[in-house]
Amino acid sequence: MKHCVIEQLLHFHISHIFKLNIMPYYYQLGNIPHKRHTQFHKPNGDLYAEQLFSTEGFSNDYSLLYHCHPPTEIIRTEEPINVSPKIAEEKMLKHRSFEGFRIKPEKDFLQSRKTILVNSDCQISLAAPQESMNDYFFKNADADELLFVHEGSGVLKTMYGNLPFGYGDYLIVPRGTIYQIEFSGNHNRLFIVESFSPVRFPKKYLSKYGQFLEHSPYCERDIRPPYELTTIDERGDFLIKTKKKGMLYGIRYGHHPFDVVGWDGCCYPFAFSIHDFEPITGRVHQPPPVHQTFEGSNYVVCSFCPRLFDYHPQAIPAPYNHSNIDSDELIYYVDGDFMSRKNVTRGMITLHPGGIPHGPHPGAVQKSIGAKETKELAVMVDTFHPLQLTTEALDIENADYTMSWAE
Repeated sequence: MKHCVIEQLLHFHISHIFKLNIMPYYYQLGNIPHKRHTQFHKPNGDLYAEQLFSTEGFSNDYSLLYHCHPPTEIIRTEEPINVSPKIAEEKMLKHRSFEGFRIKPEKDFLQSRKTILVNSDCQISLAAPQESMNDYFFKNADADELLFVHEGSGVLKTMYGNLPFGYGDYLIVPRGTIYQIEFSGNHNRLFIVESFSPVRFPKKYLSKYGQFLEHSPYCERDIRPPYELTTIDERGDFLIKTKKKGMLYGIRYGHHPFDVVGWDGCCYPFAFSIHDFEPITGRVHQPPPVHQTFEGSNYVVCSFCPRLFDYHPQAIPAPYNHSNIDSDELIYYVDGDFMSRKNVTRGMITLHPGGIPHGPHPGAVQKSIGAKETKELAVMVDTFHPLQLTTEALDIENADYTMSWAE
């Protein structure tokens, strides 16, 4: 009896230490058994169904979820729909610009997602959904999702629990996660990266044990995991629209997918606010890698945030001309003033492909001298394989952008 009490107290103490994120990434919500892969009984004596969830087989981070019902209980399937992006240009070598807010709002979340740029590593989309996902759930079986919230707020509901979000939040959703989004209103704008490799924290920010290092522009306390686990033990007919290889499959299950009573591990959705990114500055202009926020295979994501400008007495705050020899550079403009670009609008996207140099627009260098700070807010995606344009991209293109450097 004494051993049992000590064991329970030890388990309580360790689980609460983990919840404080003293150990990076590990997190726990709800009720779980003391040992993994062991019997975990419901109050009536039946067993909960354990599920190992990992995006890289058994070789990387994972979580263990405990369901009221087996997560395999399919009762019906529907004919798949082809949702593959339509490529308009496979190869190109000129600067491009797109008006993101010309993507028209649509009621349905999935229908509102318009893919504009793609390669073998990621797909980039814009969305302006007006309604919450009330009558279905979504699962991306191909890609991790990075959803940047430009406008709107709400709650990301998953089998891991609820995750409130608002303006400026990055929502990172591991592939295979079943989710619904409940929007607070009908005015929402999202910038979305679908990543065919796991979205990771940059290696340069992490110790060999996985903790954020002191020079990192953000740390564990800035990461927001699901905070509220709501177990829905309900039978019925539940539609999960599942994306796989460019096809959208309607798969119906006989129980609610959010029937999890507890989980723990290191693979789960989380939120990080761009407003919590702490910019790194210097005496002279700092290169884009100081703004890096996330990374995947063959691409990086950076955050350009309000910051003080360079403080060398002869500094030029405007970025210098540079050649993208090995990467395509995409910038999604969120808010603020951008001294290096003319005629920037909210939601605008610029694409500077690898192979030709780009830099400040005429007059921007002189105008920047003496400026003390910037209020700009933008998301940058650098891909190390060329991006291809879709038909949706051509519909929102600023045709004259490539000649905008002419005096």
